[in-house]
Amino acid sequence: MQSEPRITDLPALIEALAPEDRAIALRIFDVSATTGHLEPPDGMRPWIEKSFGSVDAVTEQRIVRVTNLITLEGSLFNGLRASRPLDTGVSLDLDREIAETEGDPFCRPEEGTPADVFGRVRGEHATTASNVAKYDAFHGVIVFDDHNPLELTPEKVSDYVDVGLRWAREANRADPEARYPFLMWNCLWRAGGSIIHGHAQITLTRGMHYPKAERLRRAAAAYKADHGSNYFDDLHRIHESLGLSIPAEDGVRAFASLSPLKEKELVVIGESPGDEALHRTVGELLRAYVHTLGARAFNVAFHMPPLTEADDEWSGFPTVVYIVDRGDPANRTSDIGAMELYAASVVASDPFAVARTLAGDPPE
Repeated sequence: MQSEPRITDLPALIEALAPEDRAIALRIFDVSATTGHLEPPDGMRPWIEKSFGSVDAVTEQRIVRVTNLITLEGSLFNGLRASRPLDTGVSLDLDREIAETEGDPFCRPEEGTPADVFGRVRGEHATTASNVAKYDAFHGVIVFDDHNPLELTPEKVSDYVDVGLRWAREANRADPEARYPFLMWNCLWRAGGSIIHGHAQITLTRGMHYPKAERLRRAAAAYKADHGSNYFDDLHRIHESLGLSIPAEDGVRAFASLSPLKEKELVVIGESPGDEALHRTVGELLRAYVHTLGARAFNVAFHMPPLTEADDEWSGFPTVVYIVDRGDPANRTSDIGAMELYAASVVASDPFAVARTLAGDPPE
């Protein structure tokens, strides 16, 4: 019986693609494999066998390096780490800790939070506030009605995003020069959230987009100029041909990334920021993230074109959403260090395992 593909099989998997797909894969990704060796002392052998199953599992370690040649994002996968089953455990202590913080200012946003100069935007499941310590001149908070940030449904998430986009349009009316939106969601302290109560954030900036969104636009434009092809279409095509795509609503594409920033990163691509099918897909994936993959702390980021089409540079740029797991909130060790900040991401989860898990039956 043929074994299920793993990230450490990636060089062979790309080689086995149809010629046209293989050519696209090789112009987007540089993939290489190497082997690390070590010689443990006899005194370590019992601990290694208990931790990793056998000494042979650690004496030779296959490492695959994936670099996106278009965006220069890259990841290092160690077969020893990537072969472990996905951790889908649930922490009851976390549920209790979340419940113990009920009654914070976000539980009564009309009284406990400031409004923006144009007032508040209200939806069925969320209300906006003005961020007290702003990243930018326009920086809003999308305060969820639910205190527990993990009580997610596609309908709620769709409303959160819709409220954020309506906030951005109100901010743009207040200052037409502010036209570049960025929606982010830092769930729990492990992912950078300073308040437990469910909330996302939305900013609107002037002049040009935030650097990483602008870098992605320029990379996609250069790819189009060099190859006469749409970068996002080709990126999805390669992930789909390798079996990494994930079911999504009509018109939306989703996949487990071959060059993730950190664990279990998903990429979701929609045509328009206001597309409800995109919002619902993100909501469905986040629900599966929590209930199927066991994620608790995560980041979500929306790269969107400007609100007004004052130039042609952003023409055809889709909305690109990133979802990434930030690990167990009880873990005191940071998941990002100097390698991730300044070199390449070191990733333990296998994108093929993530895709297989999320392609299964949706959670109840």
